[in-house]
Amino acid sequence: MGAGTFQRFEIKYLLNKEQREAVYEAMKPYMKADSYGNSTIRNIYFDRPDFLLIRNSLYKPIYKEKLRVRSYKKVNEEDKVFIELKKKFKGIVYKRRIESKEKEAMNYLCNGKKLSKESQIGKEIDYFLDFYKEIEPKVFLSYDRQAFFDKENPDFRMTFDENILWREDNLSLTNEVYGKPILEDGEALLEIKSADTFPLWLVEVLSKYGIYKVSFSKYGNAYTEILKNKRWLFTRIPVFNKEENLKERLEYGYI
Repeated sequence: MGAGTFQRFEIKYLLNKEQREAVYEAMKPYMKADSYGNSTIRNIYFDRPDFLLIRNSLYKPIYKEKLRVRSYKKVNEEDKVFIELKKKFKGIVYKRRIESKEKEAMNYLCNGKKLSKESQIGKEIDYFLDFYKEIEPKVFLSYDRQAFFDKENPDFRMTFDENILWREDNLSLTNEVYGKPILEDGEALLEIKSADTFPLWLVEVLSKYGIYKVSFSKYGNAYTEILKNKRWLFTRIPVFNKEENLKERLEYGYI
């Protein structure tokens, strides 16, 4: 999946080993591995020093957004990475992303150096950075992913994430994967990404094996663990929960 704009529902399910094997077997006639196939995805999540963005997200507002840099392998400074701005409004996920070299991406997000190539998505990210101020890298998140798309409807996608790890140090996509686990042994996170209804075969296997959707945020889980360790107390109310600020976000044309 390259740069661009995506709009869809994303529904998550936490699977044990038996449930995963059942889903995998049921999908074989209908789904095909995508171009990234099996990969270890690396992400750096950005936030304010007080974790304002993830705190707001965990309140489950009607609108929330986050910023991250992603790669599908260990990279060097000259390799391509993706800067992603992900928004969720009334259950629909809107994702904008642009490609950049790793060094350029980090200089842009950490040091304010403009990207060499202008784009509409780049302007949206500029606005995000200006709106929140003091954005900085906070958490490195990695996971092993298997990704599939429907043979007849490529917009319908399913991903299985395992070995989800997080850390607060060495926040660079050029470093090795390591960290603290989020899932239990044998668990996998299934994400179904679609702009339409689920196919019948999927509905049947979910029902048969008692698989129900969950609210699950990888970054949110990492933040929860950070809170346990640091016992910080935040009292500031996220300003973009207010109606007038949400109106400003919508009027800017991002949704």
